This record gives sequence, C-alpha cells and structure tokens, in this order.
Amino acid sequence: MNGGRLAFAILYYFEVKSMTQDTTIAAIATGNAPGGIGVIRISGSNAISVAEKVFSPMDGSRLSDLEGYRAKYGTVIIDGKGSDNGVALIFRAPKSYTGEDVAEISVHGGMLVVNKTLQAVLDAGAVPAGAGEFTKRAFLNGKMDLTQAESVAELISAQGEEAMRASYSALQGSLSKKINAVLTQLLDTSALMAAWVDYPDEEIPELEEAQLKKTLTHCIHQLSRLLASYNNGQTITNGVDTAIVGRPNVGKSSLMNMLVGKERSIVTQIEGTTRDVIEDSVTLDGIVLHLRDTAGIRDSGDVVESIGIERAYKALEDAELVMAVFDGSEDLNRNDLQLIEKCRGRNAVAVINKSDLKQSIDMDTIQQSFDNVVTVSAKEGLGPEELSACVRDMLGVADFDSTAPMLANARQRQNCQNALDCLTQAMDGVKTGITYDAINVMIDGAADQLLSLTGKKATTEVVNNIFSKFCVGK
Repeated sequence: MNGGRLAFAILYYFEVKSMTQDTTIAAIATGNAPGGIGVIRISGSNAISVAEKVFSPMDGSRLSDLEGYRAKYGTVIIDGKGSDNGVALIFRAPKSYTGEDVAEISVHGGMLVVNKTLQAVLDAGAVPAGAGEFTKRAFLNGKMDLTQAESVAELISAQGEEAMRASYSALQGSLSKKINAVLTQLLDTSALMAAWVDYPDEEIPELEEAQLKKTLTHCIHQLSRLLASYNNGQTITNGVDTAIVGRPNVGKSSLMNMLVGKERSIVTQIEGTTRDVIEDSVTLDGIVLHLRDTAGIRDSGDVVESIGIERAYKALEDAELVMAVFDGSEDLNRNDLQLIEKCRGRNAVAVINKSDLKQSIDMDTIQQSFDNVVTVSAKEGLGPEELSACVRDMLGVADFDSTAPMLANARQRQNCQNALDCLTQAMDGVKTGITYDAINVMIDGAADQLLSLTGKKATTEVVNNIFSKFCVGK
C-alpha cells in the first residue's frame, strides 16, 4: 500500500470509529399493529444484561450463560411484575446481524404489551434506536457494505416479486462483487503505475500501454453495462406511474377494477361518473403499476367535471405509461381522436375494451397511431395476460434478470457515472500520450468513486443520510 492509501486507511478507520456509538440500543422490530407476536430487538455491549432485567427463563437459568443462537422460554417482567410469557433469543458478537451482542424478546403481539416491554427494556439501561441504526451498526462493524445495507431498505419496501428478488440479490452481494472486481483491477494498475513513477531507479517493469488500454476498456465496459441497466432496475424497484385515460364510458374504471382485482372505481352507464383521479397500485406480472383512473375526456359545461378532466390531462402528461382506453364496440369520435393526438410521442398502449361485444372501431386508425395495441374485455376479465406482456415489452423489462448486479438508487448511479467519466478521461489520455502519473490520478479518481459507492470510503454525512431513510427497528 502506498503512502497516500495508507493515510486514507488510517483516516477512514478513525472516521468509522467516530460513527460507532458505544451504547446499547433497543426498538420494536415488528410492525406497528397487533399481531401474533411482537419482537423487541436489543443490540450493544450490554444487550444481554439489559435483557436479563426484563426476562426470566422458566428453568431458572440466566441469559448471560447462554451461548449464541440459543433461545429460552420464560416470563417478561414489567414494572417488577410478571406480565407476559415469551421467548428470548441470544446472538453473540460477532456472529449477529449487527456484529454486536444481540437479544431479541418475543412477546404476544398486542400493542400494549409490546410497548410496555420496550419501555421496560429502556428503563433497564438501553436507549431508543434511531432509524436504521441496527443495519447501520452492521455496516460499521463490517457485516455488510453500503450497497448491501441499502438493499435491506429496498427489500423491506419491495412491492413486486421482481423487486424483491433484485433486492435480495443485492443483499447477497451481487453489486458489491461486480464493483469490487473492477476496483481490484484499478487498484492493481494504480499500484504498478505509482511504483514505476515513484521509484525510477528500481527494476520495476513499466506497464505496457496495450495492457493498460485492455484494463481500462474492460472496466469502462463493466461500468457502462451497470449504468445502461439503471432505468430498467428503477422500473422494477420503484414501479411505474400509469394513467388510464379515455372518453366517458369506454371502460376505464372497469379496467382499473380488473387490474386491481376489486371494485376500486365506481362503474355506471352514466357519463361523468368518475370526476377525480382515483389511485391504486397493482402488481402486473412482477411490475408495480401506480394506476390513476381519470375522469372521462370530453367537452363539459359542468364545473366540477371540467376540473376532473383537466386533472386527467395532467395525469396523462406526468405518466411514465399511458393506457389509452377505447370502446371497441363504437366508432371513434372527436374525443377519441383528441386523445390519440395527446398520446403521440408518449409511452402509450391503446387498450381496445369491450371485446365481448360486436366490434365497430376503426382498427386501422388505432394501429397507425399506436405501436402497442391490446384487446380486452374488462367486464368479462379477458385480456390481462396480453396487456401484461405488452407492458413488460414496452418498459424494456421483458428479459429483466433480477439476479444480475443492479444500481439501486441515484447515489450509486452518480458514483458509477463519476468513475466511468474518470476512466474515459484516462483512456483519452493514454491515446494522446500524456504521462502515466497524470493517468494514475484519473484512475485513482475512479477508484475513490467506487470506494464511496460500496461505503469503503464514506463520510459521516453520507452514512447518516442513507440510514435516516430506514424504518426504526431495522
């Protein structure tokens, strides 16, 4: 390790140490609602002794005598009295989620007993955990890197099956392995170049230009592939804002209800029934669509309905995906043609509804106006599979591989883009013949960005900002 990297390692060590709190924290680790059980998680050097003050094993043993990965059935002590029966689990450092001693007390899941047990734990010497503090300690104690820690939050918030699998893949280290493989090549190259430049009198072989170009080309390719897949990954993990638009009585609300699987929108034969935007989310073949059922688009003298129509146009403009609904049993009218114009240049699919009735719609006009056309009968529940396949194809995720490395958020993307920019500059520098010491500065810049991405070089502000978005108890 050269002097600069040694200095960095020392500074980073003390910065990490400054982020580590020598306290024992506790929080409710289960949901804020009644359930079968509630779990109070305790982590820190005094976790087991704190747990002993509120939990008494039935067999008369002591929690402090338990080895890791052991459980005891016993009594929960609240305000000096036995108040519930539960189970205490003990995990010994460093083989725990946080890398510290951890105790988890499971009680019956009524909110009163759960909250009372937490208060007893706090009275026994623990302090309330902050948002994401258990996972933050896991990161600081080297149990996971920053990309894996962020995947925990993604896994918790995942709404679709593909998002869940992608988050789990990141938790297992798929992105970390990809970034570290690139980083290893850059650091090896940087070390060789630095040694050759700093010690010219030593018999250190010069790095061949062909080998340098090969390394840079490979690293640029790997980072470019990650960046290219970013938008598809965001589609899978965050879902897609989707507007359902069309003139009155074409079946927008029926389509919404079919996709959601319940009567979310009111369906009648009266035009103008839907007067405001109705929102819900649905998982369509692994993709989460944030649906917005809008008021029927037409000319209206009704003040309230006109406001709803304006909101329908606004929803269409803001949507990442538009489902333009048409009545297949009727001819296209002026409102239909107006909608077609509004959809030009947008990511839109024409949904021809009422396929169970005799068809009169001008399909030539529809097919000339839309690249994607699907026929359904929302009333009869026909066509959701075809619509699903069309949507996946339109969004470019038909062949999405949830096990592949994926950049999960804007922070990771920016670090990756910055690293790629540094390497592109380095490659340009090699081609124009600038000195190796200048090239090495660019390579070091790329390495620093990747170290920041994985958290091996992370400021207190970055770490605190990331974990502030977690739920308390995780």
